[in-house]
Amino acid sequence: MQKTVDAEARVPRGMSRDGLVLFSYGFRPFFLAAALWAILSMLLWTSFLTMGLPVATEYGTLYWHAHEMLFGFAPAILAGFLLTAIPNWTGRLPLAGRPLIALFSLWCAGRIAMLASGSVGVTAAAVVDGLFLPVMLVLCTREVAAGRKWKDLKVIAGLLVLSLANICFQLQVVQGGSPELSIRLGLGAYVLLVTIVGGRILPSFTRNWINQFGRTDFPVPYNRFDAATIIIGALSLGLWSILPESVWSGLFGLAAAVLNVIRLVRWRGWGTWPEPIVFVLHAAFAFVPFGFAAIALQAAGLPELAVLHVFAIGSISLMMLAVMTRASRGHTGRKLKSAPVTNISYIVLAAVALVRPAAELLPEYSTPILFVAAAGWTAAFSLFIFEHASMLCIGRKPLTVRGK
Repeated sequence: MQKTVDAEARVPRGMSRDGLVLFSYGFRPFFLAAALWAILSMLLWTSFLTMGLPVATEYGTLYWHAHEMLFGFAPAILAGFLLTAIPNWTGRLPLAGRPLIALFSLWCAGRIAMLASGSVGVTAAAVVDGLFLPVMLVLCTREVAAGRKWKDLKVIAGLLVLSLANICFQLQVVQGGSPELSIRLGLGAYVLLVTIVGGRILPSFTRNWINQFGRTDFPVPYNRFDAATIIIGALSLGLWSILPESVWSGLFGLAAAVLNVIRLVRWRGWGTWPEPIVFVLHAAFAFVPFGFAAIALQAAGLPELAVLHVFAIGSISLMMLAVMTRASRGHTGRKLKSAPVTNISYIVLAAVALVRPAAELLPEYSTPILFVAAAGWTAAFSLFIFEHASMLCIGRKPLTVRGK
């Protein structure tokens, strides 16, 4: 009995044995809701395209679609990741229970307000939606500062840019303007986070997997080359956000593409192909140099929508799906080995990332390409829900009692 009591006392808040399992850790509600919203928002978008279904018409359905992908769906996954990762980085307790419910409710309120913008007003919807990311910024900054993990302020900087991009997006729409600048800025913030966090987790996870087999062909650890690559990438994304078709944007995009290819090769991801849950991280990161190359091509005339979707689906969404599946399994006590259903979701979403930009390159086939991409997107996140919903809602991580 004493061992049981002592063990329960050592369980962190995020692994509590009491209360709703769904709100026992940040990744649970946010990963599940993000996947559901990825499906529902895409169905609404395609229903608008095919049947003229009125969706956020007061706001503008095209702007609503862009906003909900960048500042609705993606921030939920980012929140789930950061609320799970930052406690591991800092050693502090994770957000759980009522505070997590309150934060999750704020995200849900933003989605409802955006859909109901015709009833509540565009300005009111923008205000409600604009609260979530700044609150996340405050929470994450507090935890990083309290844990004195100053190197993780790079992640906070990305979250700050993302918060500002959403505010700018909403201001531009409320004032009757076009939010293209904010879209590029928001995408750039996510890509920057992928280059920062990806450079941290890919070599680590790859090394851990390779080490199981007694091999020594480890990835090159983070060093000055990685730091320089991130800086060049940040400069490229900044130039692209402001001057997307300039020569300088193209040159920095090309430089960032080359450097990120070298970085990816240094991580030796090809050796992990037998384990898809590791290999997919490298596959997703491969879209980062692909996206930077697209920036270079935009300066030579490539349509911007093609560039946006290379980053949005390949670099960002595929990486997020990879992280969601790994974290969902790892933090619920399961083996870090993907099931066939999960592997199919990886392949489908990667195919969407390759197919969707072609809609701008082959305008005569744009309609079927859009519907194929939408169907693939919906299928990928439906498969995630099929495989992981029970893990997120029911399964608790087994409690290990020391001394046994």
